[in-house]
Amino acid sequence: MDSNWEILTTGVGGKTTLADHLSTLKPGSRIGVDPALLSYSESKNISNKIKKNNIELVPITTNLIDLLWSDRPGMSDDKISFLKLELSGISLKEKLVQVREMIKKRGGTGLVITGLDQIAWLFNLRGSDIDCNPLFYSYSIVTNDKVSLFVEKEKLTEEAVQNLEGVEIFPYADIFDHLKFLSKSSEETKIITDSVCSWAIVDAIGTENIVEEYSPATVLKLTKNKVELDGMRNCHIRDGVVSVKFFSWLEKELLQNNMNLKIGECEAAEKHLEFVKEQQHFVGKSFATISVVGANAAAGHYSPSKGSDALIDINQIYLIDVGSQYLDGTTDMTRTWHFGTPTGWEKECFTRVLKGFIKIDDLVFPSGTTGYVLDPIARMSLWEAGMDFFHNTGHGVGSFLNVHEGPIGIGIKPYFNDFGLKAGMVVTNEPGYYESGNFGVRTENVCIVVDKETPHNYGGTKYLTLESVTLCPIQAKLIMPSVLEPKEISWLNNYHKVVWEKLSPHFEEGSYEYEWLSRNTAPI
Repeated sequence: MDSNWEILTTGVGGKTTLADHLSTLKPGSRIGVDPALLSYSESKNISNKIKKNNIELVPITTNLIDLLWSDRPGMSDDKISFLKLELSGISLKEKLVQVREMIKKRGGTGLVITGLDQIAWLFNLRGSDIDCNPLFYSYSIVTNDKVSLFVEKEKLTEEAVQNLEGVEIFPYADIFDHLKFLSKSSEETKIITDSVCSWAIVDAIGTENIVEEYSPATVLKLTKNKVELDGMRNCHIRDGVVSVKFFSWLEKELLQNNMNLKIGECEAAEKHLEFVKEQQHFVGKSFATISVVGANAAAGHYSPSKGSDALIDINQIYLIDVGSQYLDGTTDMTRTWHFGTPTGWEKECFTRVLKGFIKIDDLVFPSGTTGYVLDPIARMSLWEAGMDFFHNTGHGVGSFLNVHEGPIGIGIKPYFNDFGLKAGMVVTNEPGYYESGNFGVRTENVCIVVDKETPHNYGGTKYLTLESVTLCPIQAKLIMPSVLEPKEISWLNNYHKVVWEKLSPHFEEGSYEYEWLSRNTAPI
């Protein structure tokens, strides 16, 4: 880039925000923006901050970059398939009844859906237009008597079309004309839009015709049905088999076959992918694998590139954060491992993170408690030592959908307070600790929120707890037992007992994998 450009740091740890920067422009400035690339909520946020300096955002109907982009790639023509009822659990017809009930309760006459995961969930369709996410570019409009899907029809498989009976299918680009017509069709028009809607969508409807609420599709898909929950449990067993194969392979290569400093971070990630491709219902990765060693692990969510990646050193901590998309569920797991002799400090850090992890997993809490409230519990042991981590403790997980599914999670983002946790929701539990230039540790499981029987139910309150469905040993070598409470040691031994019982039948007795699993699930 030449000297005409100024680089500004934003985001986590950033020095400014886009709105703050635009506020410094000359008073009276008019800032052009493509409204299709900016959410309505963000456009309002920026406009409110810059108007004090008489600065204005101006929507431009034709993107100026597109006018110059002569070799722009076309839209994906990948096929969109139907997710059978034995995998989705609820039909489109049943989901539409629930969606329409929520539209009515919120005083709306219709709903425009722009969230791609919401559309995939509602129509029981899956695509591959976006890496690691089984989504497809589309829009949808739901009213009391009609449901429309805006997608190129030729992308739909024959089975998908057959299962869209009663759905009007229009080209993707027709959405804006339909919204303008819809907003003029009645004086009583009130279309529900949520925060992911673009400014262009809201502009087409008219701000006077919208109801700003979370989309009913977003709310409904947070709570998984029995088929989805069974699928999550089953796919995590297969994912656990992969973990045993991977870690036992890596241990054998590094320690028995003298491959120390010969296996790169990317090569390890590729080997994991080889193992997972062997599993039933595997579709693809749910995010780019984070396979990192030593100082690279301290970056938290850094993914190496082949050729510049580090070699795995048995004298340094190794961390892998990996997830897969299966037809029956989505996985996300992090494990921290040491193939040599960890230092006392590494063990203390790992154990303090583990204490927070166990406290969240073992917690009993009232139904409706938000993840915003739970977050400090994961940090208490770290705080006692003046330590912390910079990311959320957990995020929602979709069912063969986005591995990061909002708006639920465990953390201090304000929207984590918008929805209380309920039985059937799925979240991750992933505290960590990162020491710049040295190492990073994180332990992560996917958990299902389940009902918990308690001796008493004060005021008729129902109670919940988490069920870990991720099945992979937590390395005992990195644990400092003196830092753990008896209850925490009991939790660990019980967890490893479950891992052994569910995974050992998948390995031949006496094999290296079987013995590795036996050693790493032994009680401490």
